[in-house]
Amino acid sequence: MRTRLLTALAFAAIPTAALAHPGDAHGFVHGFEHPLGGFDHVAAMVAVGLFAWQLGGRALWLVPSTFVAVMAVAGALGIAGVPIPGVEIGIAASVIVLAAVVALRLKPPVALAMALVGVFAVFHGHAHGAEMPLDASGASYAAGFLAATALLHAAGIALGMLIAKTWATWRASRPAPSRI
Repeated sequence: MRTRLLTALAFAAIPTAALAHPGDAHGFVHGFEHPLGGFDHVAAMVAVGLFAWQLGGRALWLVPSTFVAVMAVAGALGIAGVPIPGVEIGIAASVIVLAAVVALRLKPPVALAMALVGVFAVFHGHAHGAEMPLDASGASYAAGFLAATALLHAAGIALGMLIAKTWATWRASRPAPSRI
């Protein structure tokens, strides 16, 4: 059921490009492509989804939503040209820390998880905003990178579900240990 819901949400986000004015589609497409263009962004976004899946419950939507909301604010700062120091270091740290959190299966309280991803969202959002093409509409560009980010989070959640299902199937198919 969750997989179907996540798939439906992912496909529901795609038509937003068609709702933009013809001149704004350029901005949306560039914004959508930006998070997909670098391994660091993709890895961090999928890790946020995996982290949310590991935590489960309300974290499934609170953790990714926090990331997207904070990223939107930081993206606006980047578009406006407000400098934030250490953006590239923050992005690199996000990949390392989020990967470690997932690999170590850490389960902090949801509020702490939201704060952690929120800090990293500042760096990712600012980078996206600061790199907006000059001829793109800020709103369309932001809608694009926010939609792509949300889809990458959904992909991380779906990956977590797939891993859990695969693990459960594998465990069920193993022969019972023999007792001597």
